[in-house]
Amino acid sequence: MGEVMGEQLAEVDALLLGRRTYEIFAAHWPHVDDADDPGAAKLNSMQKYVASRSLDAVEWNNSTLLSGDVDEAVESLKEEPGGHILVQGSSDLIQTLLEHDLVDEFRLWVFPLVLGTGKRLFGDGTVPANLRLTDAETSTTGVQMLRYEPAAEIDFGSFTLEEA
Repeated sequence: MGEVMGEQLAEVDALLLGRRTYEIFAAHWPHVDDADDPGAAKLNSMQKYVASRSLDAVEWNNSTLLSGDVDEAVESLKEEPGGHILVQGSSDLIQTLLEHDLVDEFRLWVFPLVLGTGKRLFGDGTVPANLRLTDAETSTTGVQMLRYEPAAEIDFGSFTLEEA
């Protein structure tokens, strides 16, 4: 899993984070020795964009607080030359991105664990979307590492019987 995580992180040029995820990351990663952890080196040096209505400033190296409507700011970021932007965590932000059709790919890791409670990534209010599986790997511990892209419009079926 660590190898896949490193490969995925190597593919991205910037992070897009919601406030809570930014605060968690900014409290941890700047204090990890970059020499001992290549993931920390990448996270600490790469560009980070933060979507927040409550923060006034962001202090973590190469962090930029997005202003105005998040959807418009992200749309502008996607139009700029450069590589991939990764959203890590940030489940509320993801809902906004989905609502405005700003997600190009999902990389979901499904752990073989049932908790029954907790925050749902695709909870109430999620915009319905049809996804196409583009890659799947299974770790030695049974974690499914899945990649999906948005697919065609959803074709809602029916169990209604036709009358004879």
